[in-house]
Amino acid sequence: MGTTESQPSGPDFSKGVAREHVIEGTPLLGRVGEEPVILVRSGSNYFAIGATCSHYGGPLAEGVVVKDTVRCPWHHACFSLRTGEALHAPAFNPLSSWVVEERNGKLFVEVKKSETKTARVKTAAGSPQKIVIVGGGAAGFAAAEMLRRERYQGSIVMLSNDDAPPVDRPNLSKDYLAGNAPEEWVPLRGNDFYAENGIELRLKTNVAEIDTRSRQVVLSDGKNVPYDRLLLATGAEPIRLSIPGADQPQVRTLRTLADCRAIIERAKGAQRVLVLGASFIGLEVAASLRARGLEVHVAAPEKVPMERVMGPQLGAFIRKLHEEHGVIFHLEDIATAIEGSRIRLKSGTTLNADLVVAGIGVRPRIELAEKAGLTLDKGVAVNSYLETSVPEILAAGDITRWPDPHSQANIRVEHWVVAERQGQVAALNMLGRREKFTAVPFFWSQHYDVPINYVGHAESFDQLTIDGDIAAKDCMVKYKRGGRVLAAASIYRDLDSLKAEVAMEQDAMA
Repeated sequence: MGTTESQPSGPDFSKGVAREHVIEGTPLLGRVGEEPVILVRSGSNYFAIGATCSHYGGPLAEGVVVKDTVRCPWHHACFSLRTGEALHAPAFNPLSSWVVEERNGKLFVEVKKSETKTARVKTAAGSPQKIVIVGGGAAGFAAAEMLRRERYQGSIVMLSNDDAPPVDRPNLSKDYLAGNAPEEWVPLRGNDFYAENGIELRLKTNVAEIDTRSRQVVLSDGKNVPYDRLLLATGAEPIRLSIPGADQPQVRTLRTLADCRAIIERAKGAQRVLVLGASFIGLEVAASLRARGLEVHVAAPEKVPMERVMGPQLGAFIRKLHEEHGVIFHLEDIATAIEGSRIRLKSGTTLNADLVVAGIGVRPRIELAEKAGLTLDKGVAVNSYLETSVPEILAAGDITRWPDPHSQANIRVEHWVVAERQGQVAALNMLGRREKFTAVPFFWSQHYDVPINYVGHAESFDQLTIDGDIAAKDCMVKYKRGGRVLAAASIYRDLDSLKAEVAMEQDAMA
C-alpha cells in the first residue's frame, strides 16, 4: 500500500459550517482552500487538523476518535486533535493544525496554527547526558526521534551493524519488492535528518559486549562508547537454512535493504522462485515476486498456511488467494538439499528454481543481553516500563518480552508497529517519565490487493468467531480464550479493527 493523495472534498470550512453538522466523535471531512481537513467535536471542544495520515496517506475521516485523538484506519497511527502531533507510530510526521472559531452558530476554519519549534532546552539535572542505542531498526529509530522531539539535549549515539540508515522494513516484502514503490520511499528519514538532529548514527558497527559496571559499550574494534542510559534494540535475525547447499548465492533471506536489493537483482534474470516457509513474510515475498512475473512455488511444513495464528478458515482463504494468482504450494513438505538449481524436498519431489528465498522464521538477537547478564525469558525480560534487570538499560522491539495487560501474560512479538511504539515509550522512560507500555499489539499484512489487519495477541485460542464473509473479503475474525477476545483479524473492516483495538484497551484498563 503506497502513499495516496486525498483529493479535497466536502465543505470549505473557511466559509463556515453549521455547528450541528459536526457530530460528537465523528470526523467531518472538508477542506480549507485546496487542503483536506477534518473537523472534530470532542465534548465542548472543536478541533481541525489535516485529513491525511502522514504514514501512508490513510483517510482520517474514516478513522476513530478517542477523546482528543484520532486514529488512522489503515495502520492505526494516532494523532493529537489539539496539535496534530503524531502521538503513536507508525506515523512520525505531524499534521497541520488549524484554529476553529465559532460565529453565529457556525464554525470557521481559516487560520493554520504556526509550528512552535522551540530550541532544545538544557538536559535537566539528573537526566542522562549520554544515551546509546544499540540497533538501527524500528525501535532504535523511534526512540532517537522521540528523544529529540522531547527536546532532549544530551548526546545520542546510535550503533547499527546495518550498512543503511533505518528503513521502513514492511516495504521490503511488500511494495518495494513488488516493484511498486521507488527506493526513496524506503528510508524512514533522509540522511540529513540524523545530522540535523544531532543523532550520531554509526553504520556498519558491531558491538562486542556491554560493560554494565563501567557503563560502556565495547565495539568489535576495541573502542568504547560510554552511556548513562542504554537502549538495547538489536531486533531479530532470519533463521538460516541448515541443509546441504544452503550457502549458495541464489539462496537468500529477507531482513535488510541489502537483502531486498539482492533478491530484486536475482529476480531480474530468474524465471522460477521457490519460497521456503508460508509465514507472513514468506507469502508476502511470494505475492511480490508474482507481481514481477516470476513463477512462484511455496514449500512449507504446515497443512494450512498460517493456521496457528489465523485459524483454518482464514488460512485456507490466504492459500486460495495465492493459488488464484498462480502460486503453487507444496505443503506438509520441506527442502532437504539444494544442488545448484535443483531443490530436493522431503517428499521426494525435485523442483528447479533460479532463486530460493528462505522465510522460515526469525530468532531474537539476545547474545549481547545474555553476555551482559540481563535476565532472559525467551527474549529479554522487561517490566511494564521496558526496563531490564540491569539499571540504566532498557530494551525495545523484537527481543523484548513484556507483561501485556491485554492477554494478561508475558509476551514477545515481532511486529513493526510494536517495536516503534516500544522505542517511543522507552525514550520517554530514559528521560524519567515512568510511562507504562500498554499499547495493543498490531500488525498488517498485504497479499496482492488484500490487506489483513491484526490487533491483539493470541498465542492460543479455544474459540474463533467470524463476522462477515471471508471469501468475499469482508470479515472480522475474533480469537477468544475462555470467552474473552484476545485478538481480531480483519479484511476491509478498518473501522471494526480500530474499534476492536479500543475495546481491548478498555478491557485491559478495567
